Amino acid sequence: MGKSVLTNVRCFAVGLDLTSNSNKIELTSEVEAKPTTNYGSQGWTEVVGGLASAQISCEGQWEAGDTTKVDDATWAQLGGVGPWSVSANNTAVVGGLAYFTRAMRADYTLLAEVGEVAPWTSTAKSSWPLVRGQFAHPPGTPRTAAGTGTALQVGPVPAGKRLYAALHVLSVAGTTPSLTARVESAPAEAFASPTTRLTFDAATAAGGQALRTDGTAITDTWWRLAWSITGTTPSFLLAAALGIG
Repeated sequence: MGKSVLTNVRCFAVGLDLTSNSNKIELTSEVEAKPTTNYGSQGWTEVVGGLASAQISCEGQWEAGDTTKVDDATWAQLGGVGPWSVSANNTAVVGGLAYFTRAMRADYTLLAEVGEVAPWTSTAKSSWPLVRGQFAHPPGTPRTAAGTGTALQVGPVPAGKRLYAALHVLSVAGTTPSLTARVESAPAEAFASPTTRLTFDAATAAGGQALRTDGTAITDTWWRLAWSITGTTPSFLLAAALGIG
C-alpha cells in the first residue's frame, strides 16, 4: 500500500458503523518511557519500557434517533468496553489491513455554536494491545445461514503471543435470530481439518465482542471466521478482524 489520501477509512465501534458519521480517526499506541539513568550511563539518558496503552480518537457529524445513530449508540457505550476496528483506507475488504483493540468508550463531546453542522468527538482507551491484523469479514455482506469466511494466511502464533479477534454485529433482522461465530485455524488453505480456537457468545442483537487465545504457541498458519445461524428468516451484517499480538 503506497501513499494515499484518506477517503475510505472505516471505523467500527462495538456494534456501530461510524463511517458515515465520522471525518477524522486517529490511532495512538505508546509505551511509557521509565528512566533508568545511572552513574554508568556515561552522560546519556537511559530508559526501559513501562506500561503500554492505545487510544482511538474520533470526530464527525452528530445524529440521533435510533440505535444505528452515533448519539444513541455512544450514550449506550459510554464507560463500556468492547471491540474497536479501523481500516487503513481500504473500505474494510477481506484481507485488508485492520487495526483493532478492546477499548473503553471514555468520553463524548457533542454540539457546538449556532450555524455549524452539529459535531461530536469521542475517545476509546484500550484495555488490550492495538493489534495490526486483517479484516476477516466484510461489513456489507449479509449472512442468513451457516458458513465460513475467506481463508487468511495470518501466520503461526509464537509462544507468549496471542491470536486476537474482534467481531462487530452491525445489524440483525428476522424472528428469534441468533448468530454464533468462531475462529478456526488449519495448517493449509484447504482447511481439511480445521481447529476451533475461539468461540464468540451467541449474538441476537447489534453489538461486539473481542477474544484472544491463551498465549500457547499455535503452528497453524491459516485462519478464518466461521458461523452458525438460527431463527426464522434471520439476517446479519457483521465485520470481523484477526491479528497476532
